[in-house]
Amino acid sequence: MAKSWKEKFLNPPAPEVKETEKPFAGIPGNSMMLIPTPQIIADYVEHIPLGQEGNVIRMREDLARTYHAEWTCPLTTGIFLRIAAEKAWEEYQAGKSLNDITPFWRIVLPGTPLANKLACGEAFIIQQRKAEGLSIAELKNKSKRITKTN
Repeated sequence: MAKSWKEKFLNPPAPEVKETEKPFAGIPGNSMMLIPTPQIIADYVEHIPLGQEGNVIRMREDLARTYHAEWTCPLTTGIFLRIAAEKAWEEYQAGKSLNDITPFWRIVLPGTPLANKLACGEAFIIQQRKAEGLSIAELKNKSKRITKTN
């Protein structure tokens, strides 16, 4: 039987900062890169205030600084953001209020590959973003790369 999103959320490997041996996803070789956890990602998203939107690139920059790394892994960030969002959706479906789940719609933009994969559907993200007065414009440049700022 496949694991639930909650099980995936609760049993990740520990976060780590490790050196990249070669360039990876726009990150130069010999750089210190954070591999976060779903909990780290959820904690970040939960601190995005009501009516404000987050940005995945900014989240990766902030987490890298917090964990004394130069970069945050874009691959695991995306995977773990999905796990956090799917867990939140499972909780909402089980009866938790929107105020008691990770508000993933504040950082997941409509039209992105992640938004299109989530079990909640893109319509739910749009509905929640509208309810909070957030932009519902789709991400125009999906290939945007992070640049080092620290």
